[in-house]
Amino acid sequence: MKVLTEQINHTLLFKDLGIDTNQEFVVFMPSSCHICKSEGFQALTRLSVSLNRSTIVATLNIISSDLLKEGEISLSKSAMQKLKVKDTDLLRVSPVDALNSMAHVKEKLNGNPLNGCQYNEIIMDIATRKYSNIFLSSFVAACSGDNVNMEEIYFLTQAMIKVGNKLQWENEIIADNECISGLHGNRISIIVVSIIASLGITIPKISSKAITSPAGIANTMQVLTNVNLSLAQMYKVVEKENGCIAWGGAMKLCPADNNILKVKRALGVDSEGLMIASILAKKAAAGITHCVIDIPIVSAAKVQTIRDSISLALRLKEVADYIGLNVEPICFNEVQPLGFGIGPSLEARDVLSVLQNNPDAPKDLRKRAISIATEIVRLTWNIDNQPAEDLVVKKIDSGEAFSKLISICIAQGGFHEPVQAKYNKTILSAGTGIISEIDHQIMARIARLAGAPDDVEAGIDLKIQLRECIDKCQPLFTIHANSPEQLNYAYEYYKQIENKTIKLNYE
Repeated sequence: MKVLTEQINHTLLFKDLGIDTNQEFVVFMPSSCHICKSEGFQALTRLSVSLNRSTIVATLNIISSDLLKEGEISLSKSAMQKLKVKDTDLLRVSPVDALNSMAHVKEKLNGNPLNGCQYNEIIMDIATRKYSNIFLSSFVAACSGDNVNMEEIYFLTQAMIKVGNKLQWENEIIADNECISGLHGNRISIIVVSIIASLGITIPKISSKAITSPAGIANTMQVLTNVNLSLAQMYKVVEKENGCIAWGGAMKLCPADNNILKVKRALGVDSEGLMIASILAKKAAAGITHCVIDIPIVSAAKVQTIRDSISLALRLKEVADYIGLNVEPICFNEVQPLGFGIGPSLEARDVLSVLQNNPDAPKDLRKRAISIATEIVRLTWNIDNQPAEDLVVKKIDSGEAFSKLISICIAQGGFHEPVQAKYNKTILSAGTGIISEIDHQIMARIARLAGAPDDVEAGIDLKIQLRECIDKCQPLFTIHANSPEQLNYAYEYYKQIENKTIKLNYE
C-alpha cells in the first residue's frame, strides 16, 4: 500500500517590519505559522533562512499580534542586508542541525583547555554568524578572566587570522600603533600616522568606530575626511601617501572578533586572552609587521596597575613572536585625559592644533604622540632612541607632518575643518584649590550623553589639567551639544555626580 504524506510548504512571503537588532540575525514568524506548528519551532530556535543561493542562520522570534499574517515572514535589518531581500520575496526556512563547536564551548565552560582544531571550529562558526548572542555569551564567559592559557591564546589568535580577508603589501616593513585602554584619546593615532608617513614608512591605519567611548579613531578622522574606503581605494591612498586612516568595518578583517567584541562589551566581561588574540590577529590580518602597543595604566580602564601592564606586555610579546609579528609594548601612567577635547570634532581640533604647532595645543597629547612615533621609528629602522626622537620632532616642528595629514585627507576624499556644536554650557569651579583627580569614565559618559560620537560636534572641552591651581568660578570644562535637550541631559547627569567628576584639594 502506498502511503501519501502531505508535503509542508517551507516558503513564506517576506514583509519588512523595520526592526533593528544590531548585528544579530533574527527571523520573525507569526504564532499561526503552519511551519512553526508542523515542525515544532519555538521562540529562540535557530533556523536556516534562504533566498536564491544565499543562506543565513537566524534566531526565531514569534509574533502573536497582527504584524504578520499566516504565510508571512520578516527579518531584522542586518539579516535583510545580508540576504539582500525585499518585500514580496519568497524565503525558505528549515531547521538547523546542532553546532558541533558548541560541544567545545561546553567543554571550556567546564574548565577544560581546548586545542587548535576546536578553536578553529568555534571561530569559523562565530565568523559565519551561526552563533546567536546566547551562544556567543557562553563562549565569552568560558574565556573570561584567566581561563585561557598561553597555548590557547596562540590557537585563538591563529584561528582568528585564518577567517576573513588578509591584506598584502609590497613593502617589507608595515608599521602600526595600537592603544589598549577602553577610554577616549585615540586621536594620538592620527598624529602618529601623519608623522610616520611623512618619514616614508608605510603605515596603513585601519580603525574602528566607537561602541562605548565618545570617539574612535575612525569617528575623529571622519570629521576631517572620508574614512569609508574600499580595499582598492585604501591601497591607492597608501601607495601615494605611505599611510591612511580608514574604517575597517567594510574590510572584513577577523570578522569573528568583531562579533565577539560586541557581546563582550555588552556583558562587561574582560578576558586578557581574548583581548590579546583580538589585537594581534587584526594586526596580522592587516599585514602589519611592526607594531607599537600603548598600554595606559588607569584605575578606570582595562589595565589598572603597573604589575598588570607588565604582565600584559610580556604576554603580548610572547604571542606576537609566535605568529611572527614584531611588537613593542610601552606602558604609560595615565593620570588624566589626554588633550582638551572629548568627542570627534573636539578631538580632531586637538590633532590639528598639535600638528600646526599652535602655542595653545595640548602639550600632553604632543608629548605622547612623539613618544609613540619615536618608538615606531626605533623599532622599524633599528636606531637609537634619541636620533629617532629628533627625526619625529623635526617632522612636527617643520610642518611636514601636518602637510602629510592634509595630503592623506585629500587622497581619501577631501579635507574638512572641524565644526563646533550649536549649544554649550560651561561648568565653573565651586571653590579654590588644586585639581587632584579627573575621572576619565565620567567625562566620557557626559560626552556621550551630549551626543558623541553619533553627533560628531558634541562632547566636552576641558579647560583644566591635573595638579593645576584654580580659583572659584574658574571654568572647568564646557559641554557641547546640538540640541538643548541633549545639553541639559548631559548637564543633569553631571550635577548628580559632580563631586566625583573633578576633585579638588581645597586651600
